[in-house]
Parts: sequence; structure tokens; C-alpha cells
Amino acid sequence: DVQLVESGGGSVQAGGSLRLSCAASGYTYNRNCMAWFRQAPGKEREGVARIATGSGNTYYADSVKGRFTISQDNAKNTVYLQMNSLKPEDTAMYYCAARGPTYGCYSASAEADFRYWGQGTQVTVS
Repeated sequence: DVQLVESGGGSVQAGGSLRLSCAASGYTYNRNCMAWFRQAPGKEREGVARIATGSGNTYYADSVKGRFTISQDNAKNTVYLQMNSLKPEDTAMYYCAARGPTYGCYSASAEADFRYWGQGTQVTVS
């Protein structure tokens, strides 16, 4: 099975930056589409960014466009989320997710579209 391990979370001041990492293991066919979600207390889990690992195409939530960048290092089986110009409203638990053995990433924007999840890493912006 796919295992996903997030790291890089922490506490930063507004306007600061963090880079989250998601180290993945398991068969590559389960990781054709990788995503970052976040969930704040009392709110639903929402998609932040996703990447089609074959083509490199990326997709972002409107709330983070221009501030966050998702990228991959295939040699390291790692997906990153570079977060710049952080705002207090970005405070949440951030989760890495893999879609599973399903082709397509363009329309995979919902939590239910992803089969595998990491344990999460906390990001706090004050």
C-alpha cells in the first residue's frame, strides 16, 4: 500500500514562508495524481493544490494562487508545497494525498477523489 509522510510544518509569522514535503512509498501507479489538502478546526477539509506527476500539470485553489507552489522530485519520490506570503487564515493541518490507480487529475479536487492520506503536518500562522 501507499504510505505518505508529511514534514515541514511549523509556526510562522504572517508574511512568512514554509515548505512542506510529502515522502511517498508504494507503487507508482497509485501516485499519478498527488495533492495537498488542509483542514482547520471546525471546517471541512479542502483541496489546496494538486499535481499530475506524469505531465507536471498543476492546479490550485483560488485562495492560494500566486502564493503556493506544488512541485515534485521524482528521483526522491517526494512532493512539495512551497507556501509564501502566509496569512493567519492559512492555519490548518495540511495533508498529503494520493489519488490511487485512477487516471486523471484535472477534475480530482475533492477529498473523496483521493484514496491514500498522510498523517498531516500542522501549519500555524500568527
